[in-house]
Amino acid sequence: MSKIDHRSLLAAKLAKDFSRGRRALLGAGAAAGALGLAGIGSTALVSDAHAQGQPVKRGGTIRLGWIDALDTLDPHFTSSLGSIKVINNVFNGLLKVTWDGKKVGFEPDLAEKWDAVSDRVHVFRLRKGVKFHNGDPLNAEAVKWSVERVRDPANKSQHAYHFEDLTSVDVVDEFTVRLTFSKPYAFLPVALTGSTGRAGTIVCRSAIEKLGRDYGRNPVGTGPFKFVSWRENDSIVLERNPDYFEKGLPYLDRVEIRLIREPSSGVAALLAGQVDGLSLVPFQFVPELRKSPNIALYGQVEGNYSYVGMNNRKGPFMDVNLRRAVAHAIDRDVIVKQGYFGEAIPAFTPISPPMTPFYDVNIAKSSRGHRLDLKKAMEFRKKAADQSEVTPVYIVAEGFTGSGGSGTRISQLLGPMLAKIGVKPKVELSDRAAWLKRRNTGDFDMFDEAWIADLDPHETITPEWSTGRQWNFVGYSNPEFDKLVAEASDTLDTKRRIVLYNRAVDVLLDDAPLAMLAHRKVFKAFTRRVRGFQYIPVDLLNLHTVSLG
Repeated sequence: MSKIDHRSLLAAKLAKDFSRGRRALLGAGAAAGALGLAGIGSTALVSDAHAQGQPVKRGGTIRLGWIDALDTLDPHFTSSLGSIKVINNVFNGLLKVTWDGKKVGFEPDLAEKWDAVSDRVHVFRLRKGVKFHNGDPLNAEAVKWSVERVRDPANKSQHAYHFEDLTSVDVVDEFTVRLTFSKPYAFLPVALTGSTGRAGTIVCRSAIEKLGRDYGRNPVGTGPFKFVSWRENDSIVLERNPDYFEKGLPYLDRVEIRLIREPSSGVAALLAGQVDGLSLVPFQFVPELRKSPNIALYGQVEGNYSYVGMNNRKGPFMDVNLRRAVAHAIDRDVIVKQGYFGEAIPAFTPISPPMTPFYDVNIAKSSRGHRLDLKKAMEFRKKAADQSEVTPVYIVAEGFTGSGGSGTRISQLLGPMLAKIGVKPKVELSDRAAWLKRRNTGDFDMFDEAWIADLDPHETITPEWSTGRQWNFVGYSNPEFDKLVAEASDTLDTKRRIVLYNRAVDVLLDDAPLAMLAHRKVFKAFTRRVRGFQYIPVDLLNLHTVSLG
């Protein structure tokens, strides 16, 4: 489940270094592959209370309202960004994503240094003295075990694809580990972060061997906060890790996460001061929170796209021309204004603005991608085998949280648009658990979804649309698309990757297994007593540097 092509810039830099016969070294504090990030319609992006010299108050308990769903706190098996926001405060990766307000980069986290020996061999020297929360040492053996846990087919981690080209993980010495790949891997920096990569999060072997499946409810990491408890449908509690390796951090003593099912209740609690922050702000509440002088709102267009998926395996949308008709019948300006309350931009392709240099800033003026063209939609509709009225089953998860499925509001807007081409969806509402089951088993004709927190075109289209991949719920398959994205993943030349991904996206959108909707802003909110929050445009909520005024 992430933004800018920092990975590709790093890969291009490494490739250049390799050609010169030099080693590329990423040391502590060096932001590899950083690139400027345009804040499209950004709100308050960085809490600068600490930077402005205000005294940092240590201690205290922050109370947070958690609106988005959680599944497990085992990072190798989560598919929930609500879980990732918690996980990133309990665990670390070899690398971490950073943002200084203008550009995103990758810096060492558990790794102190990264030595790219070649375009296939990477050596990581770990920080010494780091311990898991149960006292176990963080060393090369721990990293090796963690990485191999992800890639082991028997474990069935949905993030194993990150390491499918990894041929070996070798312990060089107690604090040095070597990763060898069968081919160049442009996506490596993302895969090794402790957040967006999931696969690169380092977990505790002894705790997993002791707890088994219960590890996801009792996580043990190396992060700034230790797990204390998880009460179902009620709360999660974390406490300060006094042995955390980042000097002086964290400032907070305790984190109390209140699991709030109803978004309006979360917003009311925030405005009443009953909670200090919200993990997610649904779009319809943004105007109200913007007006409040006591609330700081953080957010901008992140690496994401929302869409309507159409079943390619069975039902009416096995017909490519019917799918194409749907894709060109949608008025994305209406979706943005009424569906997302203006807090989004139309999506013509899955490549979103933070993924520079892959994102075409002039895409709206081009002829590429999905856009409203009713004449073209009708032409495709007439080419469809079945000219009678179509009533596909459109599954929608109840509620409208602004994350994941877009909810009933989008389906209500799409109905009249699609009726113009003789497609009248039968909307079937269900709770999220039932919706997920139906989506995952292909029990639908149409469904709405959004991929969020993507840092690279590789993760935003490859596992979702390549043949047989775990998140290819619609059953789409095109050998040309598969070949193009595979080649792009193996290419370290950024310019070549741009060409390959453009071609792959054009193939995908012409086949139209999905109809593009929007690139959306992602919001979080805090009361003014919360200081030092560092916004990162990957839908994270890191509390490492947060304090209370």
